[in-house]
Amino acid sequence: MIKSVFAATAALSMSAGAAFAGPYVNVETNAGYTGSDFNAATTDLHVGYEGDLAENVSYYIQGGPALVSVDGEPLETEYSGKAGLGVAVTEQLSVYGEVSFITEDQTFEDDMNLGAKAGVKFNF
Repeated sequence: MIKSVFAATAALSMSAGAAFAGPYVNVETNAGYTGSDFNAATTDLHVGYEGDLAENVSYYIQGGPALVSVDGEPLETEYSGKAGLGVAVTEQLSVYGEVSFITEDQTFEDDMNLGAKAGVKFNF
């Protein structure tokens, strides 16, 4: 069940070029529904840091508690985090990638869920 919730947390997108370098707080909720029926939601309460590695390369790293709400089950607190890179290939084209994790039963062992994503963004 938690794996389907984790898949919803991978919805965060990132583009190259951080507008601000330094620490930040990111509160994000990702919810899943089947039709109009609520399945689950994960709310990340993250502290992070972002900046530039080069003129056209930006990064971020963030982590903290994740509140997991599965329909019909008690609220659980897990730990989650994300790290990503963005590269501006041209003024209009950028590529990005992210790795993420969320624990299960608050452990960083066998049951930890990992995720990865990559994408291309074209601005008109």
